[in-house]
Amino acid sequence: MLVLAGPVALAEIGWVSMGIVDTIVVGPLGPAAIGAVGVGSILFQAVAIFGMGLLLGLETLVSQAYGAGRLDECHRWLLQGLALSLAVAPLLTAFTLVGIGLLPAWGLSGEVLRLTVPYLGVIVWSLLPLLFYAAFRRYLQALAIVTPVTIALLSANLINAVGAWALVYGHFGLPALGTTGSGLATLVSRIYLAAFLAVAVLRCDRRHHVSLFGVSWLPSWARLAQLVRLGLPAAMQVTLELAVFAAASALAGRLDAISLAAHQVTLNLASLTFMVPLGVASAGAVRVGHAVGRGDARGARAAGWTALGLGVGFMATAAATFILAPGLLFRAFTSNAAVVALGSRLLLVAGMFQVFDGLQGVATGVLRGLGDTRTPMLSNLVGHWLLGLPLGYTLTFHRGWGVVGLWLGLSAGLISIGLFLLATWRRRIRAFADATVKG
Repeated sequence: MLVLAGPVALAEIGWVSMGIVDTIVVGPLGPAAIGAVGVGSILFQAVAIFGMGLLLGLETLVSQAYGAGRLDECHRWLLQGLALSLAVAPLLTAFTLVGIGLLPAWGLSGEVLRLTVPYLGVIVWSLLPLLFYAAFRRYLQALAIVTPVTIALLSANLINAVGAWALVYGHFGLPALGTTGSGLATLVSRIYLAAFLAVAVLRCDRRHHVSLFGVSWLPSWARLAQLVRLGLPAAMQVTLELAVFAAASALAGRLDAISLAAHQVTLNLASLTFMVPLGVASAGAVRVGHAVGRGDARGARAAGWTALGLGVGFMATAAATFILAPGLLFRAFTSNAAVVALGSRLLLVAGMFQVFDGLQGVATGVLRGLGDTRTPMLSNLVGHWLLGLPLGYTLTFHRGWGVVGLWLGLSAGLISIGLFLLATWRRRIRAFADATVKG
């Protein structure tokens, strides 16, 4: 599990680090710039993650085909994933462009809104390369080939960091574009990600003496429908989870620039720690899928519980760090005393739900390995949108707790989801073992 999960977790950290780097680079421009990049990033990701989530079914279908020894089926599923990406990207791009026009109705402060619109207007064009990247990545991970994914994201972070520094402040003879320059650097780095993994897939095929050109490249409506049936609930789940934080960012933006900046930095740190259990979740999904493909109930159970133990163990360490050193972590992003003081309180709240956040993330992955993507979707709908966000809104705007109340509500939602998905995993893996014995 560690051999597979380690590089995947590094890749997930590399993914979220792009947003953190953007926040750090624009930090000297002030709280409004931090808030604009944060709000713009999370609103874009709410759309992009839906498209990328549609491709999560590849992890299940390719890993189970690989477990059954069917490399030709692995290729067929990858090509259907690419076809789905081409179909979905124009729709999501159009949806995002319409959303940018509606941003003034969100109630963001004037300066934050002024900076957010051009930033979003640039990164919206990274949707297609992001979907291609997601398809290539899920395919490689399902075959337990994870090193290229890690290298791609680490090098893309370097491109993004240097590009953002140059374009935000006008180095190397380039114009100083402010927050818009950060968005342009992100666009270039995402195009690079897709191209790098495309080459990695071709090199992998050459090494194993197989070829994508050995199967039909025509879209199969039956396969696309199966991929969507599995991927749509997964897409809804990740979208619901990210969208609740996007909504929280919009609500924080109604308070003041200090609250929004503190909220955004806390969200960056919480997202960073979550990348480790998210990587473990992907590894768990692959290993459970391999075991399901070969009909090995004992192997599926061992893989799932190992993943859950690793995810929870790491997040317990993260919780301790948040609680013991909040000020130190915040000062890495900003020297604004008001932001640091408020953010330190938010990190104490975030420390409360770290273990449960890791639990729900890994449980979602191992359930995906079993082919269950509906339960995590429904639990996220109830936990985040019917419990967490309404509670946070009430505490923030009706009880006068400010942005701290918002995070207390989010914490309650994550705790409930984690406990429910753990119980679901125990029930589903027991049912799979019983079915295997009877079979």
